Amino acid sequence: RSLISQGLSGFRGTVTDHPNFDANSDAEALYNAMKGFGSDKEAILDLVTSRNNAQRQEIRSAYKSLYGKDLIADLKYELTGKFERLIASLMLPPAYHDAKEIKDAIKGAGTDEKCLIEILASRTNEQIHSLVEAYKDAYGRDVEQDVIGDTSGHFKKMLIVLLQGTREEDGVVHADLVEEDAQALYAAGEEQWGTDEAIFIMLLGNRSVTHLQLVFDEYQKITEKSIEDSIKSELSGDFERLMLAVVQCIRSRAMFFARRLYKSMKGLGTADNTLIRIMISRSEIDMLDIRECFRLRYDKSLHNMIEDDTSGEYKRTLLKLCGGDDDVAGEFFPEAAQIAYKMWEISAMSKVQLRGTVHPYAEFDPGSDAQDLRKAMKGFGTDEDTIIDIIARRSNDQRQVIRQAFKSLLGRDLMADLKSELSKNLCRLILGLMMTPPEFDAKMMRKAMEGAGTDEHALIEILVTRSNQDIQAMCEAYQEAYKKSLEDAIHSDTSGHFCRILVSLAQGGREEGPADLDKAVQDAQVSEEFPNVVWTMMDKFMSILCTRSFPHLRRVFQEFVRCTNKDIELIIKKEMSGDVKNVMLAIVRSVKNQPSYFADRLYKAMKGLGTDDRALIRIMVSRSEIDLFNIRKEFKETHDASLHDFIQVEALVVSVPLLSSAAASGPPFQGCVKVHEEHPKLQVHELIVHRG
Repeated sequence: RSLISQGLSGFRGTVTDHPNFDANSDAEALYNAMKGFGSDKEAILDLVTSRNNAQRQEIRSAYKSLYGKDLIADLKYELTGKFERLIASLMLPPAYHDAKEIKDAIKGAGTDEKCLIEILASRTNEQIHSLVEAYKDAYGRDVEQDVIGDTSGHFKKMLIVLLQGTREEDGVVHADLVEEDAQALYAAGEEQWGTDEAIFIMLLGNRSVTHLQLVFDEYQKITEKSIEDSIKSELSGDFERLMLAVVQCIRSRAMFFARRLYKSMKGLGTADNTLIRIMISRSEIDMLDIRECFRLRYDKSLHNMIEDDTSGEYKRTLLKLCGGDDDVAGEFFPEAAQIAYKMWEISAMSKVQLRGTVHPYAEFDPGSDAQDLRKAMKGFGTDEDTIIDIIARRSNDQRQVIRQAFKSLLGRDLMADLKSELSKNLCRLILGLMMTPPEFDAKMMRKAMEGAGTDEHALIEILVTRSNQDIQAMCEAYQEAYKKSLEDAIHSDTSGHFCRILVSLAQGGREEGPADLDKAVQDAQVSEEFPNVVWTMMDKFMSILCTRSFPHLRRVFQEFVRCTNKDIELIIKKEMSGDVKNVMLAIVRSVKNQPSYFADRLYKAMKGLGTDDRALIRIMVSRSEIDLFNIRKEFKETHDASLHDFIQVEALVVSVPLLSSAAASGPPFQGCVKVHEEHPKLQVHELIVHRG
């Protein structure tokens, strides 16, 4: 049943040529829709979106012949806002639309680098050549010279290479150069101090898509890193973003555009220019594949996101171009199946170097630190800055030595003193940093289960992401602190299959080591059966998720795509519910990419009204010496904003209600900035985020 091995063929757009097309009749219909007082917007959008671009050009010619007027000029006069931009852009030939977007990106004071990147990284040779000619015809200028005048450095050089439209055609593979090219990329980046950008530009700007896909696979074998991870570590700024876009388009243009569409609509406000540009430019090429990739990556359909994020005739036109809704857990089309399979393959092959942001302090003096901390807490008031500076700049092992020195030198309990001097979230955060990791995890588990409600998300996060050794140490710390086993506490506070999964994870008995390929196929077949016979197969499926090693599970989920043409994550979403669904999804997402899982947890902790401070503190403390650097990278990649900026905004929002009447009575912005600067939670989080 698998579609993975099938080649893509046939038309993959959503806008097709209209049968029984009559350019004169359509021109007359548009004229009548704009005649008199007001315009019939529904008639206009229905007609324009149900004709392909070639037919629209015939309608433009017929309109001028019949009425002696320019159709686009009339549409711009009659329509307004985003709807006008969308309809007018649909009437342009593709090359002229691209040329206009490039022109708009570089005119005026600033440059829209993201627009330049999107267009030049994603277009074929033929499309680039047409764009260059259209730009010359429309503006009487050379697009290359305009780009040179508006950009600089390696970013400019790569844009100029792409503007030549000389990439080798798809299917051209130099078999004898695949390994050599992979080695050249490695030698130009990871292997040496500094980066030879010219090698990256030459190879990524000229080799065929098919050839580079093989090079990327070979690169992964050599370095045990994806080419994307190497680009992120070796390059920076607009040049990094351009090269990542080129790689993403080589892997899958459809997935590249799915990401761009998602980023154009998520969060507050919509990047309408991006949304319009992509929906128009891909509607007759690969919109079906983009829709598939969108639901694969974001667990919702493109149709639904457009529906939620736009309104009026603008929304209806975009939905016409989208072409329909998708069942989130339905079978993949070939392109998306290939991508899902490849995603798991890359995940299985990659050995990501995890990096924390807090490291041992080079000039560590525990006695001096203990004295400085005592001094910061003596007398009237507390010197929070000194406390933050010392504790956030020492590793956990060093903090334990400070605790002991504080008691030996001063005869006092540092934790008790900190607790009495600090308050609220700053107190929780500093005390969390001063605990050993097992003590902190045990306390977080206890907090998640005490009182009336249960924080199931906290239980899931901790038990899914900790190693066997971490879990065993946490269980010992829990028993020591609360005179009760963690397993008994879980039994008391949860029930059913959710309880059984948590208890299984709390044993700290997950297998370790590489994947067993034969067993992975068998496990994939069990996984294939479980949604159809939920209760008879649930135990086996739970056992696989809770006991197999992460490398093995990556192979299982990859085989699952091959066997079923579906993604395990989407199946769990459709078939399961409640806490069982949440814990299973957490396991799958951690197996796929654990830093990305934590980045998503941090985003959810801070988005919307109010901040989940416990979750924010728990993740920042527990990951600061393990993989917070990687989490930062994933956060930026997914949300187009740095974790640092998000924490700044959230600290500011949390602080606004704390403004004194004096501050509130002054200029609002000044008052907010004052609290922002003095907010201790922000300061310590910034230190943790930025160390290293």
